[in-house]
Amino acid sequence: MLDTAYSIETPEGIDLKAQAAGPVPRILAYAVDVFYRSLILLALGIALAFADRAGTGIWLLCSFLLEWFYPVFFEVVRNGQTPGKKAFGLIVVNDNLTPVSWGASLLRNLLRFADFLPFGYAAGTLSMVLNKNFQRLGDMAAGTLVVYRQAGGQRPELPKVAPLAPPRGLQLQDQLAVISLAERHGELSEARQRELAGLLEPVTGKPGETGLQYLRAVGCWLLGSR
Repeated sequence: MLDTAYSIETPEGIDLKAQAAGPVPRILAYAVDVFYRSLILLALGIALAFADRAGTGIWLLCSFLLEWFYPVFFEVVRNGQTPGKKAFGLIVVNDNLTPVSWGASLLRNLLRFADFLPFGYAAGTLSMVLNKNFQRLGDMAAGTLVVYRQAGGQRPELPKVAPLAPPRGLQLQDQLAVISLAERHGELSEARQRELAGLLEPVTGKPGETGLQYLRAVGCWLLGSR
């Protein structure tokens, strides 16, 4: 069977996992986005039909913006999902599984012209087929990948501690580590949890059991407990 699992280990020793999306759902998601863009351009064409040359210029400008910046806007502003990707449960992330940034999204989408070569996105499809994480050329250049959004299943049992707001300036990577520690507290031994808490001591400034309880409280807050 084809293994689509993708995992990384954070500097704090926390494993993050996702399922990479293959060519078929990505092509279908792209087709949905093309359909939506076509509807928008059709509506604009009808609305600008009586504007003569000015209307044609506006339509061409809108067509350019939709082609190149429609996916960038949705990927960054809408949590990595264009309407097409949302329909198939896909999400664009950085290769460290953090939310995609403006720069990475812009680069991966501007390089679609390379994936299109020589015609019909042949290079991009071939790249996805040959790459174990199904990355097209734009993904490899931008350090991104497309994964399945985790379905909302049963929420793991959280530590029984009073939630505590995280310190200001807590980096996203550290937030992910704290969340993972809180979600897996029932799976990991106390010794292992204290060891992981010790790795985050430079961030929390709290040693031993005090640091572990603090991280549990912050993790519960980040997961929505108030």
